[in-house]
Amino acid sequence: MDYCLYHFGDGKHRFRGPRPDLSKPYCAFFGSTETYGKFIERPFTQLLQQRLGMTCANFAAVNAGVDMYLKDPALALVGDRSRLTVVAVTGAHNLSNRYYSVHPRRNDRFLGASRMLESLYREVDFSEIHFTRHLLATLADANIVKFGLIVEELKLAWTARMKTLLTGIKGPKVLLWMAGHAPGEPGLDHGKEVLNMNPLFVDQAMLDELCPLVDRVVEVIWSDQADADGSDGMVFDAEDALAAAMMPGPRAHREAAELLEQKLGEMLNAK
Repeated sequence: MDYCLYHFGDGKHRFRGPRPDLSKPYCAFFGSTETYGKFIERPFTQLLQQRLGMTCANFAAVNAGVDMYLKDPALALVGDRSRLTVVAVTGAHNLSNRYYSVHPRRNDRFLGASRMLESLYREVDFSEIHFTRHLLATLADANIVKFGLIVEELKLAWTARMKTLLTGIKGPKVLLWMAGHAPGEPGLDHGKEVLNMNPLFVDQAMLDELCPLVDRVVEVIWSDQADADGSDGMVFDAEDALAAAMMPGPRAHREAAELLEQKLGEMLNAK
């Protein structure tokens, strides 16, 4: 599928097109793979643009973490100039922290372990690990008790970075939770079994800390039918079938657009 990729500003990130017209009022969307709409012909941002009659600029990126937005001044300016900015909750694993570092643009790429992590997990060979989820699965297998320390570090780092990001956006802000489940309770995500969940390691307590920094929190929890649809209606090659099965499908995007039309419409009409 042709995502009509383009570069924005002087940054090296490539975003999904068509390129938005930012000379007129617009809403900006920051997020990761779900917001980007991988394997989806018309992601919820495009559907919402039609419903609202206003440009919905999709600045999400595949596997993006908070770091991507903090390190790109052009994106910060986008948020400042928008009628409102929707920041979708991303996983807490794709960011640099005291234990490991990630690629500045492809935040799911593991660059290296810190001395702190090497000391904690002396038995692990990090040389053949290239992605954050592979790293975390390896650490969980090696020692589940130590793995809990890693999870807590990621939670703290994510919350701190999100506070920095949200505080830096001058205009109205919406925090968007988009998943097939509600945010979980703290302390229930320290096991390896959660590693296929998204947004990874983000719990209700973390979101509660961010609430004072945004104008509204919107939870899009797609329906059981959207889950049952699986990859129906998605566009992908055979080798991407497993990845597509883990992504929200067209029905989930339609449900997101419907709810966001109501919530964002209320905010835009109140101005």
